[in-house]
Amino acid sequence: MDFINIPLFAAGALVFLSVLSGLVSTRVGFSFLLVFLVAGMLAGEDGPGGLRFDDFVLSFWVANVSLAVILLDGGLRTGYPTFRTGLKPATGLATAGVALSAAITGMAGMWLLDLEWPMALLLGAIVGSTDAAAVFSLLKSSGVSLNERVAATLEIESGMNDPMAVYLTLAMIAWVKASLGGEHLGLAGLLALMVQQFGWGAVVGLGGGFALSWLLPRLAARTELRAGPLALLLVSAGLAVFSASGWLGGSGFLAVYLFGLVVGNRSAALVRDALWAMDGYAWLSQAAMFLLLGLLVTPSQMLQTLWPALGVSVVLMVVARPLAVWLCLAPFRFRAREVWFVSWVGLRGAVPIVLAVFPVMAGVPGAALFFNVAFVVVLTSLLLQGTTIAYAARKLHVALPGKGEERLARAVYGDFVLDARMPVGEVCAFYGLPAPERGHEPLGRWLAQELGRPPVVGDMLVLGPAHLSVREMNGPDIRVVGLRFLQPLADSGD
Repeated sequence: MDFINIPLFAAGALVFLSVLSGLVSTRVGFSFLLVFLVAGMLAGEDGPGGLRFDDFVLSFWVANVSLAVILLDGGLRTGYPTFRTGLKPATGLATAGVALSAAITGMAGMWLLDLEWPMALLLGAIVGSTDAAAVFSLLKSSGVSLNERVAATLEIESGMNDPMAVYLTLAMIAWVKASLGGEHLGLAGLLALMVQQFGWGAVVGLGGGFALSWLLPRLAARTELRAGPLALLLVSAGLAVFSASGWLGGSGFLAVYLFGLVVGNRSAALVRDALWAMDGYAWLSQAAMFLLLGLLVTPSQMLQTLWPALGVSVVLMVVARPLAVWLCLAPFRFRAREVWFVSWVGLRGAVPIVLAVFPVMAGVPGAALFFNVAFVVVLTSLLLQGTTIAYAARKLHVALPGKGEERLARAVYGDFVLDARMPVGEVCAFYGLPAPERGHEPLGRWLAQELGRPPVVGDMLVLGPAHLSVREMNGPDIRVVGLRFLQPLADSGD
C-alpha cells in the first residue's frame, strides 16, 4: 500500500504546512496563494523536496476544474445590484482591456525576448488577463472594505475576462501554427471562434442557471436540503455546465460564472446557507491548483530568462494595465484615485500559468518559454501587487471606514447628516453654500445628477467650502447625505 500511503502523506503534509505558513504569512502581508505557489516550487525537483513532476496533462485538468469551482463561487456571491455600478466598466475591461493589455505586452515580448509578432501576441494573450482566484481571495483577505464601484468593477471583471483570455490564447495558437505551416488564418475564422466561444458559453451558462434555480425550491419543498449536500449539488452542476460548454466549443469559464450568478441571485435564500461549504471548496481548489502549478515549474530553467521576464512583468504592471484601464474607464467618470487603484489591482494568478500550458499541449515550438515567463509574471504580481492592496486602498482613499477609524469616517462621511429628500436649495441656504440651479430638487437626486455616474456610498462632491458625501443608499437612490466643511465658517458676529 506504499504507492498510496506515501504520495498521500506527502500531499497532506504539503497542504498542511502550506496552510500553516499561509496563516502566519498573512500577518506580514503575503497572500495564501503566493505561499502555496512557493511551497510547490520548494517541493519540486529544484527544491528540498526533490519531487520530479512534469505531467502537464494532469496539471491542466486539475487547474481547469479548480478554476471552474472558483468562478462558480464568485458568481454565487455576486449580487445583481452590483451590476448597477460595475457591469459596464467591467465589460470594457474584460474585453477591450484584455486585448489592449495583450497587445502592449506582446510588443514588450518582441523587444525583450526577441519574439516574432505572432509568438509575442501569444505571450501577451497568456498573461493579459487578471485572475479571479487572486482577486476574489486577496480582496477578501486584505482587511479593507472598498467602495461599491471599485469592488464591483474588479470582481465582475475578474470573473468575465478569463473567457476573453482563453479566446485570445486559442486564436493566437491557431495563428502561430498556421503561420508555421505556411497557411493564412483569416479574420473570419477568428471572429467565428469568438462567436462560438462566447455564444455557447452564455447559452449553456444562463440555461443551466435558470434550470437549477427552477429546480432548487421544488427540491427543498420535498426534501431536507441541507447546506452540505446543496453545496455538493452546486459544484457538480457547475462542473457539468463547465464541461458541457467546452464540449460544444464554448467558453466553460464564462458558462460556469454565469451559471453561479443566476443561481446565486434567483435562489439566494437557499444558496446563502451553502456558501460556507462553497468557501471550503474554493480554498481547496486554490490550494491544489497553486501547489500543483508550483510543482510543475523548474526554477533552474526559469532563471535562464529571468531578467527579460521581469521586464515583461514590469511593462504589464506599469504600462499595459494602467493604459488599458484608463482608456476603458474614461467614459464612466471614475475618479482618478479609483482608476489608479483598479490599475494596480490587475492581479495575475493561476490563469496565466494555465494558459501557458495551452501552447505546450498544442505542440507550439518553444512553448516552454511562455510557461517560464508566465510564472515570473505571476510571482511578481502576487509579491508586489497582492501584498499592497490594503496600503493602496487607504493611500488612494477608495477604502470605506472600518471600526476604530473615526478620522477616516469623518473625512468620508462628513460631520453633518442630511436627509436626501430635503430640497437642495434649502440645505444650501441654511449652511451658507452657493445656491445651485434646480434648487427645488431633492438633495439626493441633485447629488446623483451632479456626480454623473451611478452613486455609491463614499462618493463626494465639492460645493463651495463644503464636501457633500453619500452616506447611505436605498437601492439605486441616495438616502442620507453627509456634509463636511473644508475650511472654518466665517465669523457671523454672534
